[in-house]
Amino acid sequence: MDTLIRFFQDGGTFMYPIAVVLVIGLAIAVERWLVLSNAKSANRQAFNRILPLLQKKDYNGVVNLGKSINAPIARIIAAGIARMAQSPRRDDIELAMEEGVMEAMPRLEKRTAYLATLANISTLLGLLGTIIGLIQAFTAVASADPAEKAALLSSSIAVAMNTTAFGLIAAIPLLLIHSMLQSKTTEIIDSLEMAGVKCLNMISHVQDVPRTRTQDTGAKPQAAQ
Repeated sequence: MDTLIRFFQDGGTFMYPIAVVLVIGLAIAVERWLVLSNAKSANRQAFNRILPLLQKKDYNGVVNLGKSINAPIARIIAAGIARMAQSPRRDDIELAMEEGVMEAMPRLEKRTAYLATLANISTLLGLLGTIIGLIQAFTAVASADPAEKAALLSSSIAVAMNTTAFGLIAAIPLLLIHSMLQSKTTEIIDSLEMAGVKCLNMISHVQDVPRTRTQDTGAKPQAAQ
């Protein structure tokens, strides 16, 4: 602990803004992870409740469920069911569900891109702190005693490099977390699309069967003629 405190103190004033960037990034990461985990769990529970309703053809129940819970998958499927009441065409229902997915995506991707930006800012602050530290070091060495120049220069450079090191220490975890959150978000979006297609196939199958029988019934008299 003493080594870490000394490392932070020797880095200079630029260590503080880097620390602030790191804290903000970690706060965003925790918030996004909780939101995505809750969304994934809510979608799974909602789909397990919607599937039996679709199998029983209780479309009003699906719509009411989509209005009562805050799971994206429930709103997406409810939007498709609502569109089915207006237009039975599969393309129209699919467009309504795709619109629901597009509405859910910004909520899932919200603030995740900030992590990559904060990682870049942390790295740049570290480099800037090192450059300013080197400028101060060479300025101090220029007016120092010749016998002390080598020792003073080496110690000043070591202190300046602490800023770059801390900038990288902050940037690397933020980049890793950013990649993990992106993968988690993509997984949730893919699951929304897959669940939407499953429900769409169930709805389309129910609609197609009566149409086929009607067409077959109408075709028999023509054949008899």
